[in-house]
Amino acid sequence: MRIIVVVGARPNFIKVGPLMPALAQGGIEADIVHTGQHYDAVMSDVFFSDLEIPEPRWSLGVGSGTHAVQTGTAMMRLEELLLAERPDALLVVGDVNSTLAGALAAVKVHVPVIHLEAGLRSRDMSMPEEVNRLVTDQLSAMLLTPVAEAGENLIAEGVAPERIHFVGNIMAESVLRNIERIADRDVCGAHGMEPGSYVLATVHRPENTNHPERLSQIVAAFAASPLPVLFPVHPRTRPSLAEHGLDGESHGVRLVDPVGYLDMLALERDAAAIVTDSGGVQEEACMLHTPCVTVRRNTERGVTIEVGANRLARAYAEEISSALDEALASARDWQVPERWDTQVSRRVVDAILSGVIPLLGY
Repeated sequence: MRIIVVVGARPNFIKVGPLMPALAQGGIEADIVHTGQHYDAVMSDVFFSDLEIPEPRWSLGVGSGTHAVQTGTAMMRLEELLLAERPDALLVVGDVNSTLAGALAAVKVHVPVIHLEAGLRSRDMSMPEEVNRLVTDQLSAMLLTPVAEAGENLIAEGVAPERIHFVGNIMAESVLRNIERIADRDVCGAHGMEPGSYVLATVHRPENTNHPERLSQIVAAFAASPLPVLFPVHPRTRPSLAEHGLDGESHGVRLVDPVGYLDMLALERDAAAIVTDSGGVQEEACMLHTPCVTVRRNTERGVTIEVGANRLARAYAEEISSALDEALASARDWQVPERWDTQVSRRVVDAILSGVIPLLGY
């Protein structure tokens, strides 16, 4: 069997890290196509080296743009590739624009789509990722779910149960397989911090960064934190933060350059708590037993809240501060969710080898 695996952004790279060797061991010929949705060294190259992912066979160079431009450009280039290569299936991961583009391109040329991380729902249609998830799942021939609830969501939406396979969370497997590799990494020390003495922050979603009133509330909460805040921030976000009086190191907040996957895991492991709006960071925090605050109205990773690893806070300083106090006071003894283990990639391979049922008309 021959499949093509689509990646385009940070979360995709992390998820295919453990998957590619498992596919090879299962006798499945798999090649990576990198759309170039994240295309610079900080957001792309470092993850391939950190995770020892095979070099992409194809790089499409899509780059940045509006959602429509990015998705449309990726779709056109993927369609050309699929028509030339005619794989047995196209595997897409997560919920980024490259995921949707791959599903749309493949279904139009009758190549079955396998969706890894299917069925997650935030119920918030203002999120581009929610739109991507919903459409991709409806176009997929095989749906590989990270949590039991995701399968229930899909069945409620009319997906045939025989297409759904509960494999577990591939992001969790990546964390577990790399814990030993970060054992001696003192990344926080390089930034003048000690383990357990700081709050780690990541904020990147447009719903927060593109709204000055929300960003100012987040900055105010960071300034009020009882512990110093270490904030790896993309250079494009710095000007927005500077407008709210946060630039370099001020108010107990230290802005640093983005870090690679392994360094980020080390920072997450050593933080007293994490404040984020990232879906993947919520999962990584859960696996590393670091309490998390998610600055969003909702989350598709609801299981992290159910087990006690995470809590939601809207972009109001008081809500964030209250949730952070709760996180810092919490125990780290929660049970990780079912099938968040080192066997996820093996279950993915078993599902694929069991047979991909083409959509009607293929």
